[in-house]
Amino acid sequence: MQVAAEMFAILSDPTRLQIILALRDDELSVNHLADIVDKSPASVSQHLARLRLSKMVAARQDGTRVFYRLANEHARRLAIDAIFQAEHSVEARPAHHHDSHLSRSRMSTS
Repeated sequence: MQVAAEMFAILSDPTRLQIILALRDDELSVNHLADIVDKSPASVSQHLARLRLSKMVAARQDGTRVFYRLANEHARRLAIDAIFQAEHSVEARPAHHHDSHLSRSRMSTS
């Protein structure tokens, strides 16, 4: 239970959630991720280090560039489910229940 709770603590940061969602379909470099999440590459690197230690994200080096990907589908599913649950907290009829672009089938495909 302690390790499971630590996974939620790692996912409690909005930037890390954005990184996980950005990696749901493809592997990306730090600079590309920094552009997506609108943070500095140094900041993104620190978040990626934490995600790598938790084994949610894996890295592949290609020359001088490092590309990151999700280590498995579980982090993606946790992030998506957290967003869906958050929508229930703030909306009477959450977007994922009626918007096709947020449907579970599209958000959870890899």
